[in-house]
Amino acid sequence: MTRTTYKKILSANDVGLTGGHQGGILVPKGEVELLEFLPFLDSKIKNPDAWIECEDNNRDVLRFRFVYYNNKFHDKNGTRNEYRITHMTSWFRRNSANAGDAFQISREISGGRYFIELIRQDEKALVVPQRLRLKGWRRVH
Repeated sequence: MTRTTYKKILSANDVGLTGGHQGGILVPKGEVELLEFLPFLDSKIKNPDAWIECEDNNRDVLRFRFVYYNNKFHDKNGTRNEYRITHMTSWFRRNSANAGDAFQISREISGGRYFIELIRQDEKALVVPQRLRLKGWRRVH
């Protein structure tokens, strides 16, 4: 079976180290292939969402929420127009995720369940600068 995989280098904000209140990790609107990989969300509905069932390396099954915050198109004074994956904080904390680690999500082409993994940065190969340069999502080949 063929598996499609995407990876995102996590920022301090993604893993809750900055004290800010961020609603999950951002999925850029321009990442069309990644958006097609994730469940379909109908933009005609205000803030459509779908639950993503994921299995991690420990074989724990988790549910993350994929949501399109789009009140910009539905409310007079709406400002939001962004995709996010939420309900990840407890998993990040349980796995001691840090800025610079990578979040990886994959799925068999014919399967419905997603598989997730936290990939630690190589501490010997990478000295973390004061500010991480965000690199976003990328497809793993």
